[in-house]
Amino acid sequence: MRRLSRSICLIFALASFCIGNAQRTEEVYKKSLSEVLVSVEKKYNVKLKYDDRTVKGLNVSYATWRFTSDIKTTLDNILRPLDLIYREVEKNTYEITQYDYYRRTEAEGKKHLDELLAAYSNASAFDKRKKELRECISNALGITKNAQRTPLNPIFRNKVVMDGYTVEDVAFESIPGYFVTGTLYKPTKGKGPFPVIINPHGHFYNEQDPSIAIDSGRYRADMQYRCAGLARMGAIAFNYDMYSWGESVLMTGDPLAHETGFAASIQTWNSIRALDLLLSLSGADKTRVGVTGASGGGTQTILVAALDDRITASVPVVMVSSSFFGGCPCESGLPIHDECKGHKTNNAEIAAMIAPRPLLVISDGDDWTKSVPGTDYPYLQKVYGFYGKETNVGSVYLQNDKHDYGITKRTPMYKFFAKNFGLDLSAITGKDGKIDESKITIQKNKDLLVFGNFPLPANALKTHEEIVRVFKEVQQGK
Repeated sequence: MRRLSRSICLIFALASFCIGNAQRTEEVYKKSLSEVLVSVEKKYNVKLKYDDRTVKGLNVSYATWRFTSDIKTTLDNILRPLDLIYREVEKNTYEITQYDYYRRTEAEGKKHLDELLAAYSNASAFDKRKKELRECISNALGITKNAQRTPLNPIFRNKVVMDGYTVEDVAFESIPGYFVTGTLYKPTKGKGPFPVIINPHGHFYNEQDPSIAIDSGRYRADMQYRCAGLARMGAIAFNYDMYSWGESVLMTGDPLAHETGFAASIQTWNSIRALDLLLSLSGADKTRVGVTGASGGGTQTILVAALDDRITASVPVVMVSSSFFGGCPCESGLPIHDECKGHKTNNAEIAAMIAPRPLLVISDGDDWTKSVPGTDYPYLQKVYGFYGKETNVGSVYLQNDKHDYGITKRTPMYKFFAKNFGLDLSAITGKDGKIDESKITIQKNKDLLVFGNFPLPANALKTHEEIVRVFKEVQQGK
């Protein structure tokens, strides 16, 4: 027994020694990331740019062993285990950021487009690819051919007559019990039939206070300007809340439900059903159907136009890029970009699925769409060229603009729809020849609410889980 006790003591002693040794080794080699990055700058004579919040509290194990003779290999060794990445912004200057699954370099995007072009070189081959992509994307979204187009049961409220257009708050059931809320703009002049244009919104906030609702989603002034402007020109325009955004939160109960992959599914379905609603209206022209949106609304623009042939003209704004997939799970949280018949896809190829229908891509120099003029637009031109329709795709690149849907972007959009839908551009053009939106009234967000002064219908779904369940049942044809 005494001999056994000694053996046990020896085992514990050895274990303690090993553990202690390991801990001391770890303590010797572990350094804070900020300290390591300073060493990198000194050793390689480079400048590293990063937000202090990105590196705060992070440590590098075996730090000195990660240094090599090559700066890029060294940065890979240090940053990758911490889910950080770097990019060379200029000679001897590197920017360090968190790993964004939805972002690539422009060079990577161009390489991907070149690989895709090698897979199809004519209209027939691209039509085959388009058919495959529609199936893959629809499957990823959970949208099926057997889906029930259940009754929309629209609700119309608070109609107001403005100068050259009317405004009306509208809700409809995209699935039983889930009410899509939005605002309908109609022209007061002309007999019709009128073109219809859906306007999905993006992720825009008040820069000083994101909680100010009037500066968010469909309530923003720029959204009201564009819908009212289109109505004054002679189109029926409709904007609507994205999933668990604006009034939609009344049904999910949680704004965070917007940041889910399911949001991508139901938002796309809601856009399809919004088309069903508009095309059911008296005076709607089924041959002139448009969609336009910015940022996340741009994602919806290319998705619904790629999947639904009823759309005849599209204007995605500050979104199309082969190197950016959408920064919200409601855009890229489902594998819609994953491999499809041997090739992954990207947002430039999804936009190309709209070919040969008219498409205008609006971009700027302040976000990921700065890749459009040199990379994405030339690709789109080649695809449209397969059909002999190069003139059906256009690009407006605003080098000094920011990520928004301001007047500099609305102007080419108005002109595009005026040309393709025969709208009256003079209705919003001033004596100086510039777009004039001064006759448009910007309403307060409370005046744009469908259920602001009314309770939800008795059959309204009240949780995210209920909405997911009913959506799946509808898609299964139940």
